[in-house]
Amino acid sequence: MTAIKTAFRPDVVSLKTTSISFSKPFDACRRKDTKYKQIASTLKSVGLIEPLVVFSLGRGKYRILDGNKRLDILLEQNVPLVECILATVDESYTYNKRVNYLSPVGEHEMILRALAHNSIERIAEALNVNVDTIRRKRNLLEGICKEAIELLKDRRASPKAFVALRKMKPVRQIEAAELMIASNKYSGRFAAALVAGTRAQMLIEPEKNRVPATVSAAQKISMENEMDALFKNLKAVEQSYGVEVLTLSVSRSYLVRLLANKKVYSYIAKVHPEICQELESLIASTTNENRLETPSGVYGK
Repeated sequence: MTAIKTAFRPDVVSLKTTSISFSKPFDACRRKDTKYKQIASTLKSVGLIEPLVVFSLGRGKYRILDGNKRLDILLEQNVPLVECILATVDESYTYNKRVNYLSPVGEHEMILRALAHNSIERIAEALNVNVDTIRRKRNLLEGICKEAIELLKDRRASPKAFVALRKMKPVRQIEAAELMIASNKYSGRFAAALVAGTRAQMLIEPEKNRVPATVSAAQKISMENEMDALFKNLKAVEQSYGVEVLTLSVSRSYLVRLLANKKVYSYIAKVHPEICQELESLIASTTNENRLETPSGVYGK
């Protein structure tokens, strides 16, 4: 059995910041980034939360693998020592590519936990944002039903989308969340369009969500009817999608094998050339099957 080598040493060690070098020259322009400023503010207010990841070069020298911004900030602040995790292998991939960023719902929950032990002002200072931003994140899910929150908790939906959802009644919030997921659109504008196409009886305060004067009553009714039809079609598609995909896959496999027969292909191409062309186009437009050569070419991957 081959021995498994650990990627990191188990203990966190304190190293001199001046003994750590960058993997590549640090671009000074990055110090103007919002993220850089937030990290700098957090380090100043709270301190280092996540240790740097470094690789030993020998003779007391190290190269950083993860934490270039944090190292630059610590050097700028003249911090003498920094906690580090020692990597046993000098990996070439970028650690940030393995990061899963928080969704707005995740940020909301994080803010609530932080507020249990800190003031809004202290959190705003640590994140380098104004107090109103923290309040908006804290109140993000007010008026949103649990089912809609559950649907969007792992989605990177715009905070403005939740503002729009708040104007709808719970049943409509769920439908809107499902439509956002189905269309993979989570912007505030898309959510606002869903509000505009929602009937008054499905809104929390219809009088406060009137459509612009440029939209006529007839256009408003048309929008509502189209939106209702869209939600109904979405439900119908969800119920039949699996069966239709299976039918399409089986049909495609049959067509590929049919056209692979030289006699059949020659007959169809001669007697019904337009049908043959359509069948070839249909097969070529899908890529889920392995390559299969026919008299006319290769289909699939």
